[in-house]
Formats: sequence, C-alpha cells, structure tokens
Amino acid sequence: MTTRTRWVLPAAIYLLALLSIAAGIPKIQRMPQELAFLGAIGLSGLAVSALGIIQCIGGALLFSPRFRVIGAVMAGIGLLVSAAALLVGGNTPFGLVSLLPIVALVIVVSLDSRRR
Repeated sequence: MTTRTRWVLPAAIYLLALLSIAAGIPKIQRMPQELAFLGAIGLSGLAVSALGIIQCIGGALLFSPRFRVIGAVMAGIGLLVSAAALLVGGNTPFGLVSLLPIVALVIVVSLDSRRR
C-alpha cells in the first residue's frame, strides 16, 4: 500500500463520519427544514430525532475500526432515508447527489475491511 493510500482511506472515512454527524444533528434538533422534507415520507418529529440519533451514533462509530461496519450501516440508514425523502419530495437532483455519500461509505468501508 502506498503512502498516499495509507492516509487517503482513513481521511475519507473520517470525513464521512463527520458528514454523518453533521447531517444527524439538525434531525436531533428537529430543524424545520428536516421536519418538512422527512415529513414527506411520513416521519414524525420523534422519528426524525431518532433517525438523527442513529445517524450521529453511526458517524461516531466510524471512527473506531472495531465498530466501523456497524457505524457504516447506521450512518448509511440515515443518509439513505434522507435521500429517499428528497427524491419522494420531488427534489430529484439533490436527492441523487445525496446518494453519493452512501456509495462512498460502502466503498471506503469495504476497502478498509480488506486492508485489515
């Protein structure tokens, strides 16, 4: 493994972890825009907060190699539900772009698992 790949993969994982946490916090706080677009798929305020908690915990678990896969699943659930809500709500371009972190999450976690 080259020097570049030794730091790129962990950096990508940490960035995705921070992204997941940053996306989960507004859900926990029940920000109006989060409630609006997640309400389009029938999520209540309590469900939005629960989704945010799952997403934040998943992001935090990504920092630990031992729990990285579990964290990726939890973070991915939050990101996937958000992307689905955007797509259902008619915001197709942003919904499709929101799928990219999920793809990146799958790629970096699978590469990280192979590396060990």
